[in-house]
Amino acid sequence: MNKYEVLGLVGEGAYGEVLKCRRKDTGELVAIKTFKGNEESANVKKTIARELNALQILRHENIVWLKEAFRRKGKLHLVFEYIQKNLLELLDASPHGLDHETVRFCIWQLLKALNYCHRNDIIHRDVKPENLLVNPKTRKLKLCDFGFARQTRDTSGPLTDYVATRWYRSPELLLCDPDYGKPVDMWAVGCIMGELIDGQPLFPGDNEVDQLYKIQLVLGPLLPQHREMFKQNPRFANLAFPELPPRETLQLRYRNKFDKTAIDLLSKLLCMDPKARLTAKAALQHPYFKDLEAADRECPVRVAIISHRRSGLWRPRRKAEGEYDASSLGPLPTRELEVVVQEPQ
Repeated sequence: MNKYEVLGLVGEGAYGEVLKCRRKDTGELVAIKTFKGNEESANVKKTIARELNALQILRHENIVWLKEAFRRKGKLHLVFEYIQKNLLELLDASPHGLDHETVRFCIWQLLKALNYCHRNDIIHRDVKPENLLVNPKTRKLKLCDFGFARQTRDTSGPLTDYVATRWYRSPELLLCDPDYGKPVDMWAVGCIMGELIDGQPLFPGDNEVDQLYKIQLVLGPLLPQHREMFKQNPRFANLAFPELPPRETLQLRYRNKFDKTAIDLLSKLLCMDPKARLTAKAALQHPYFKDLEAADRECPVRVAIISHRRSGLWRPRRKAEGEYDASSLGPLPTRELEVVVQEPQ
């Protein structure tokens, strides 16, 4: 930490905190994540391993850049690019929602990030406004916080159901379906899309049962297989849902906010059946993003130059628009860094 000046606290969570810092030699602003408590504890090990494993694979214009990792006095520090705001802060400043074009641009960028994650067989599992960093001037969005990320091809143990903030959890996650996968991220995109346009969480449940009930108030009854999961899960023993009143459909809720094309996309992201839910790739091809997709093809992003503290400057090899070949990265600058490489369950 000697080469950084701490400017303040950005935020903190269950396992760590993020500091706003400045490099003393260059003046560059960075965000440094440190971890609380004993790094040998199972939960902290999981978080560290998941985040490092994911970020060493993922290099994309809409995913936050991990610049370096080091230990100081035995504590692991992860150094990220600094981005001023997150989507939750933008919503706090605009309690009635964001303008339509900002919503569309943010959701499009989020889908690009998730499409890249999913193509690399990584589920983020905690997509929410706080984990979407935004430059308020350019509206550039980047997905961050991969502490819950999991590779789908990792078969070393079952997927845990206790991931994702409750309001953005899909029905299959809430019902502890052991076979959930990439569609859980797509459900979260739908929840965020609705929240951005009117400033209100779409399904603000007080607990898991209330969360499922609020979903049904808008989208209708659970699927038969999900109703059976609810009955069989001891967590919900002796519980039942109240009788559902007439639905407040997505069309009714957003009739003065979204046009038919936007509602069509939203309804396909919030499909109760995860097998029928839109994939990130399919969502990017939806007519809602037609002109953005064309503009993106015409104006590819510039390849970033990232500082490597061992060997000066290096350039990752370009693969496709917004993506980088992980094989070009080499090891992250992690001198004296000893973390679990294989992700614990």
